[in-house]
Amino acid sequence: MMRIGRRSVLALAGRTALGLAAVGLAAGPARAEGEQLLVDQARITVDTFAGMEDMQGMRNMLARAKAVMVFPELLKGGFIIGGEGGSGLLLARNGQSGEWGAPAFYAMFAGSIGLQIGGEVSQVMLLIMTDKGLEAVFRNEFKLGGDASLAVGPVGRGVEASATTNMRDDIYAFSISKGLFGGVSLEGAVINARHSRNQAYYGRALTPRDIVMGPPGAAGTERLRGSLRAAAVAAK
Repeated sequence: MMRIGRRSVLALAGRTALGLAAVGLAAGPARAEGEQLLVDQARITVDTFAGMEDMQGMRNMLARAKAVMVFPELLKGGFIIGGEGGSGLLLARNGQSGEWGAPAFYAMFAGSIGLQIGGEVSQVMLLIMTDKGLEAVFRNEFKLGGDASLAVGPVGRGVEASATTNMRDDIYAFSISKGLFGGVSLEGAVINARHSRNQAYYGRALTPRDIVMGPPGAAGTERLRGSLRAAAVAAK
């Protein structure tokens, strides 16, 4: 078993805390570049999930999903008091054309208190399967598992391909985690729209509903939307 010194743990917790705090900080003049970086990271996350053999259930569900949230880096760390957070994107499928719309920027945060030592970085995809789930996300301070039912498949293995015929939950979560905690806990996590980031990227004040339910928009999102299309096609 690997032994970790207290100094190393505190250092890791400190770095993770700074990462969590950075979720709410502006990036100054390069803000739009930061938004595009998140879009590109989200595309890599989608490609990673789509390329895993044990994610067939996720791909099948994605082909039927109303919307999807992608968090390329969900950071978790702490010493006694832990925290979890990161930035992500919400994209919704057009009900008529079936095409994915433009992404809206969101942030996730969850705190916990208990005996915990370590740190973790996770990639997370939330598949929103119902209109109720999508409407809940549009509200301010949407809470996973509270405002809409949540089912978690650890690294996708908990949801088989056949599950798409008997879905009961509004949102299904899939994660890939690396670190010392050994898992990601999303129940009770709060998700908020990042209005300043949406305005920085699109150049004007828009609500998340305006963005995701409107036309595709920014050309910089095409590769991300193409990865979502390809992942859904791979399920067939």
